[in-house]
Amino acid sequence: MAAFPYETIAFALFALVTIASSLGVVVMEDVWHSALLLGVALLSAAVHYVMLGAEFIAAMQILVYVGGVLILVTFAVMLTREKPTEDAGEEATA
Repeated sequence: MAAFPYETIAFALFALVTIASSLGVVVMEDVWHSALLLGVALLSAAVHYVMLGAEFIAAMQILVYVGGVLILVTFAVMLTREKPTEDAGEEATA
């Protein structure tokens, strides 16, 4: 059965989202934005699984990778960020 034009357009749109967000993960200098783009890439991959008819794999993609790994990365980014201080150039003499 031939794919309908709207299915092809949806596939191309999500393929572009996946590629753009994957490149953004590598290019971004801010770790927080890179983690958010990783979430977009993982969710977009889950959409591809749904379009292929593999709903179970899409659900596992969302639960395991987006729900687990991305939350772990988010907590790691939040806990390891340095807070900017006003006297960053001065040494503590306490």
